[in-house]
Amino acid sequence: MSAPTRFRTLRPWLLATFGRPVHRLALDAGSTCPNRDGTRGRGGCAYCDVEGSGTGALESGLDLRRQLELGLARLARREGGTAGVIAYFQSYSNTYVSPQRLDEVLGVVEARAGDPLVAVSVATRPDTLPDWALARLAALNRRLPVWVELGLETADELVLTAINRLHTVAEFEDAVARVRSAGLLCVAHAILGLPGDGRAGARHTAEVLARCAVEGVKVHQLMVLERTRFAADWRAGRLAVLDAQSYVEWLADFVERLSPGQILHRLTGDAAGAQLLAPRWSLDKNDVRAELEAELARRGTEQGALSAGNARL
Repeated sequence: MSAPTRFRTLRPWLLATFGRPVHRLALDAGSTCPNRDGTRGRGGCAYCDVEGSGTGALESGLDLRRQLELGLARLARREGGTAGVIAYFQSYSNTYVSPQRLDEVLGVVEARAGDPLVAVSVATRPDTLPDWALARLAALNRRLPVWVELGLETADELVLTAINRLHTVAEFEDAVARVRSAGLLCVAHAILGLPGDGRAGARHTAEVLARCAVEGVKVHQLMVLERTRFAADWRAGRLAVLDAQSYVEWLADFVERLSPGQILHRLTGDAAGAQLLAPRWSLDKNDVRAELEAELARRGTEQGALSAGNARL
């Protein structure tokens, strides 16, 4: 498939930044979440499964150091040892831990700093990012580039409450500002099609992400997974999901309102077949990229065309 020309995707940016192909290695540090343990709420986000969208490897008995070594060996076999690797702490909120535990987790990666590791990506929530955690991430950043992935999902406060997200847009904006002030790269997460959000909500979320000047954006369609609150709503007919054509149209709206320089790390979501209830599209990631390119071409537009100021980062 030819590279898109109307929006910026991750693979070319990685190649330009690191000079070689780069792959993520998902790691499970056994973290949890403040709206699961009662600090802010119970049950987690309505769309999130019991493994926090992660691998569940730690719970299965695979300690973090072993996860890292096995993953590095697997990627080395796959790429002949030429690709770079991003250590990706994916599950739950990885700075929602004690200082001692964060030191242990980051220490596993720090001990392997150097080839083939080219970066560390730490997923967390905007309300679980204390200053001491940012300071520890900034210290690691002096040895290995550190990215902080923050979930916003939607910039609508009412929807955030309805989906049991239980943080505010203001908390997200503050966290992004502090991440960037610490010299770390920030990647934001968004979901299109959340109940009550609508097409206007997708546009507004992109506008907020552009205003915050996050360097990267991960966006995907609402997916209904087993073992989530949304699964019961969907089965009862209380929850609808976007069809493929609508998603591409909303995605084009979203991309038009980002800043031209923001990197799209993800344009669609996927899940294991047994876990995914809806939507059951036939489109894969390459199809979504091609359809987005075609939709933007049909409109005669591109990423950032409708962003405030239309200025590159």
